[in-house]
Amino acid sequence: MTNHQVLDIPIANRAVAGRALAHLLQDYRARTDTLVLALPRGGVPVAYEIAETLHVPLDLLLVRKLGVPGYAELAMGAIASGGVQVFNPQVLQLHRIDQACIDSVAAREYRELQRREQAYRGTRPAPKIAGQQVILVDDGVATGATMQAAVLAVRKQAPARILIAIPVAATDSLDALRPLVDEIVCPCRPEMLFAIGRWYLDFSQVSDEQVCTLLQRAWLREDQDRR
Repeated sequence: MTNHQVLDIPIANRAVAGRALAHLLQDYRARTDTLVLALPRGGVPVAYEIAETLHVPLDLLLVRKLGVPGYAELAMGAIASGGVQVFNPQVLQLHRIDQACIDSVAAREYRELQRREQAYRGTRPAPKIAGQQVILVDDGVATGATMQAAVLAVRKQAPARILIAIPVAATDSLDALRPLVDEIVCPCRPEMLFAIGRWYLDFSQVSDEQVCTLLQRAWLREDQDRR
């Protein structure tokens, strides 16, 4: 199911997706209790457009997918800041993945999570989440493991409300996420997703440099607003 009035399919690029989602999130415009959290890297260009359009703060929620060895795009689970781990039992069973394999992949991805935290945030403190209306943003949801980890990481910090905003997601993954959050905004919900990139005209990889540039722009605007 798609909503062509809001978002043309295939989606031109992540920025277009973000502006379309912002159109659906007008109730959060200029609210002082709202925070947009992007899942790097692909979620950052989407979240940047949402935060700028709604004029609310932008920050990051660091999450790493745990890919099946040999099938990196297939998630057997995910990890997030704060020691959160989420696993997909069906994938683990189907591919006969043992604990040693899980530990090895998780250790590698945790190192990358730490590297990104330092590269993207530097000395800037993590945002205050307690009591906030948190909008979690990514460029799409396939298995849902990464977003589940993000939701659990945010939930541990006592937000007032959690909302997921994504351009495209598999319907079964949305069904699994729905009980975990207060609201989901997703204009494109195909029965058969296959791969997120198939729903975009431009799904080129987002670089660390692009992430840092967008964050610095958003944080500069926020700092100016506070003066």
